[in-house]
Amino acid sequence: MTKKLIGNERREAIRGWLQEADKPLTGGELAEKANVSRQVIVQDITLLKAQNHPIIATSNGYIYMQKQTDQPFEKVIACRHTGEETKEELYAIVDNGAMVKDVMIEHPIYGDLKASIMVSNRAEVDSFVARIEQNNAPYLLQLTDGVHNHTITADQEWKLDKAYEALQQKGFLVK
Repeated sequence: MTKKLIGNERREAIRGWLQEADKPLTGGELAEKANVSRQVIVQDITLLKAQNHPIIATSNGYIYMQKQTDQPFEKVIACRHTGEETKEELYAIVDNGAMVKDVMIEHPIYGDLKASIMVSNRAEVDSFVARIEQNNAPYLLQLTDGVHNHTITADQEWKLDKAYEALQQKGFLVK
């Protein structure tokens, strides 16, 4: 049985695991490593964020944001479509070599709401959409009649242009 980590020792271990990870780590994975519940991990992540550690919760798990030099190009695009068209929209972006960093909407009460997505291939898109469906969770775009923004990134600017063109051809861009 794994030793149960406590308090600051556990939070330092979580930070280290996230910094060393080459993929997002879920709350369940971190809980298993630390021999605690997922709820304890959620609280620890909140405390680490309060200490200004750049940890973000993505649709695939937690990420410690290192300076990303492999994706130097970034573009914010305005889109509009139905929830049922989300997979098609995300495929159009990742199939052209770009990564979907996040989704943002302007909520009438809360103002700007932003959620990290971090998908860069079809398998990650499929996993994201499957989790939405399994949890019967609404897409943020459902709060704004389909209107939303994405931040997309790529290692070369032409990939952003190709993704933009693909979205334009599908009629997903806000004009």
